[in-house]
Amino acid sequence: MGMAAYLSQMVLPLLVFAVVVQALLKDLPVFSLFCKGAKEGIRVAFSLLPTLIGLLCAVGVLRGSGFLPFLEGLLARLFSGTQFPPELIGLGLMKVVSSSAATGLFLDILQNIGPDTLTGRVAAVMMGATETVLYTMSVYFGKVHITDTRYTLWGALLANLAGMVAAYWVVLWFFG
Repeated sequence: MGMAAYLSQMVLPLLVFAVVVQALLKDLPVFSLFCKGAKEGIRVAFSLLPTLIGLLCAVGVLRGSGFLPFLEGLLARLFSGTQFPPELIGLGLMKVVSSSAATGLFLDILQNIGPDTLTGRVAAVMMGATETVLYTMSVYFGKVHITDTRYTLWGALLANLAGMVAAYWVVLWFFG
């Protein structure tokens, strides 16, 4: 395990070193290209700011209005005939909207239920198997000014649902 930890810490510095060496071998102005890229990155961040602020406001409204707990309760009744842990429904709903809020729910699940339980294990796999759909779509589509997302939202939501179901079945398969 020590060698794997050491290698994982060295990957990023070695990658940066390799890029700089490659640029120097091609006789490219490394620092000026770095500054140009940083300037472009800041410009992109500022262009995405209105979209991100709107998304954060929408998350606040959904949480503050009580709609997400209502939807969680509704879906929990739908899943009541299965052994799917009802605490994970809220996590799955929140992960679609906000990764930081989902992380907060995930930590609550680990603290209150435990990491070595079925719920804790499924929650851990769900966090890696699902995506923050609305955030990702707003960032990528906002950057290139796409307003008609066609089937992207429904496809991403379906993929998240598949990730949740797969997380449940994979944990059952590995841990019984």
